[in-house]
This record gives sequence, structure tokens and C-alpha cells, in this order.
Amino acid sequence: MSEPHIRRAAITGIGVVAPNGAGTETFWKSVKEGISVLDRVTREGCTHLPLRVAGEVRDFDPSTAVEERFLVQTDRFTHFAMAAADLALDDARLGRSATDGSPFSVGVVTAAGSGGGEFGQRELQQLWGKGSRFVGPYQSIAWFYAASTGQISIRYGFKGPCSVVAGDEAGGLDALAHAARAVRRGTDVIVTGSTEAPLAPYSVVCQLGYPELSTEADPARAYRPFTSAACGFVPAEGGAMFVVEDEETALARGARVQAVLAGHAATFTGASRWEQSREGLAHAVRGALAEAGCAPEEIDVVFADALGVPEADRAEALAIVDALGAHGTRVPVTAPKTGIGRGYGAAAVLDVAAAVLAMEHGLIPPTPNVYDICHELDLVTGRARAAQPRTALVLSRGLMGSNSALVLRHGATGASS
Repeated sequence: MSEPHIRRAAITGIGVVAPNGAGTETFWKSVKEGISVLDRVTREGCTHLPLRVAGEVRDFDPSTAVEERFLVQTDRFTHFAMAAADLALDDARLGRSATDGSPFSVGVVTAAGSGGGEFGQRELQQLWGKGSRFVGPYQSIAWFYAASTGQISIRYGFKGPCSVVAGDEAGGLDALAHAARAVRRGTDVIVTGSTEAPLAPYSVVCQLGYPELSTEADPARAYRPFTSAACGFVPAEGGAMFVVEDEETALARGARVQAVLAGHAATFTGASRWEQSREGLAHAVRGALAEAGCAPEEIDVVFADALGVPEADRAEALAIVDALGAHGTRVPVTAPKTGIGRGYGAAAVLDVAAAVLAMEHGLIPPTPNVYDICHELDLVTGRARAAQPRTALVLSRGLMGSNSALVLRHGATGASS
């Protein structure tokens, strides 16, 4: 009797829309070279606010990426998601043929931290300034966290398991884990990821309540985690979407398996309790390693959460050592987001994209704008480091207390293990 097929969740497509470019080629070129695109905030209605620096997606025309009928009923964060989903499906060589088997074989899982603030603000201003007759019917759905999941599934006709994760900044990793579980349970394909658009005036004013937000005016100094000059994080917009499918099925159709989602775990330690996040994050790492069947010394690179708050950075550095032991002080650690911005729920999925590309290209990207490290970490700075990483650990924490860890295995490693 043949052994039952063990379904493993593999990434076969990546789509990126980020402050440093759209598409994996442009994104990776910037990330591997350590280019920082952080700059002064230019979004209309935001320039007078105390937030001075952000990671803006600038050369993005939604009308070229999204059909008019969807454009008028969706917010900027959903425009990013739809454009990135297109790129991911094309990268996976599926495109509009993803439902050829059955529309019920493809699902969608996204994560969002704040939803559609720009759309919501515009419609509420119409309400206050002109009256209820000037508020469009899509106000009821465009702002909602689930809008991207719904619109992607409608646009493509995906009728498989669909859901949204509202899990703080760590929700991006949790969405990928949710997708992996769906694949293991029998769904053929899941389109998953996270995008954010937090740079509308109303959204920015809300963020000003976070003591962790950086209001430094110099882009080179605004976001410098793990240094004595750390003064908070810089927000960003954009994100990434992935095609996740059963590894064996993907190989059978000739797809390129870029990475395997090997293990994940999540914990909760409370809002802004950064000292407690040490224990919570370490526990999540141990859980992810256990699910992946991975020993600590097998981790070849860590993509850090890198909040940029001294007590939070210290907690993360200690958590890495707590979970990985002596290996935690030797393993290369990187945080490419210091050149892009920390895009809330989208920050970690951009790290996942960077981690997959790092394993593919044999390079660990640097941490832009960071030089004087004050923690016991082998933080990669200055320039990319040549390496052959085969297993990556991606970390994420949320301002409201979520902690998440994801273990990725290189496609070739995953296929043979």
C-alpha cells in the first residue's frame, strides 16, 4: 500500500508593490543593494502633520492595474492588493487560468491592519460637507479589512476558502500560515498576502497616537533599529501577495517551487509591552521551529521585526538568542524594511518576499541606514552578504501585542526533504 500524500504548502508566485518598486525584479534590486527610499511625506493633506518621513509608493497608477468597475469601489490598499495578486499569479504561471480545474479549488486570504482609510475619509467628508446623498454606496465595503479578499475573489471568480486576518502587524505572517493550513487540508491554490495604505490624513492622525512612531525629519535618521539612535519606526504603504499551492501538485504542472512554508506559530503579549514581547516572540519562534521540524542551528538568516524602539529592539535581540541559543548570536540578521518603511501588516510579507529572493540568489540583503549596532546580533549592514541560505526565519510583532514567527525552506531543500 502506498503512503498517503503529505500536502506541503509551497510558494510558487510572488507579487510586490512597494515603495522601492513594483515586481520582484525591481524590488530585489533595491533590497539587495541596500537602497533607502524613505523620504519626506508628500501625500496631500499630510505634509503639515508631525509625521515627516514615510515609505510612499510613488509611480503607481491604479487605473493601469485595476479595471474601472473595481477602481471606483475600492481603496488604495485594495488597488495594491489587486495589482500584486496579478503579478503573483503571472509569476506562478497561472494568471486567469487558475480556476481551470474548478473555481472552488482557489481561495484568497489577506491581512490588513487598518483597511481603507483614504476612501473612508473622502466619503465622510462628502457626508459632512454636502450631505448623505453625496456618499457613494461603496463606503459600506471599501474601508473594510476584508475588501481585498472579497474583490480579488470576485475579480477572478475564486470560490474556494476565503478569509481575512485582522491580526495587528503580525497578521501578514498569520495570513500565510492560514493559507498553508488551507492547502494542507485540500485546497489547491490560495492567493495570500497583505497590503496597506496608511498615509491618508485621517490615518496618519490616528497613528500619531502611537508612541513608537518616529517623527524625525531626516530620512537617514528616522528609522534606525538596533542602534543607540533608535527613535521609532517609519510607516509605509504597499505590500506583497503570494500564490501558495500544494508542492507536489505545483511540480506536476511544471511550476517553480520558490519556497516551502515549513512552520509558523503566534503568541500575544499585550499592547506596547515590549519587555514581555521577549518571551512571547521566543515562544513563537520555538513553535515555528517545532512545526517545521527544524533545529535552531538550521536557521541561516533571520529577518527581524526591527521596531526601532530601544526596549523593543532589546527584547527582540534577546528573544532570538533565547529561542536559537548560542546560534542566535552568530546567525545573520537583517531588516531590509529600514530602507522601505514598516508597513504594518504588509511589513512582514515584504520580508517574506525578500527572504525567498535571498535564498534564490544566495545573498543576504543589508539593513539600510543602520551602522552603530548596540545589541549582540550579527546584523548585516552596509552591503549584501554572500551566502547560501536554505532556511529563513521571519519575525513580526504588532503594536497591540501580537507576535508571529514563520520558517521558510528554500524550494530545492523543501522538494528533497
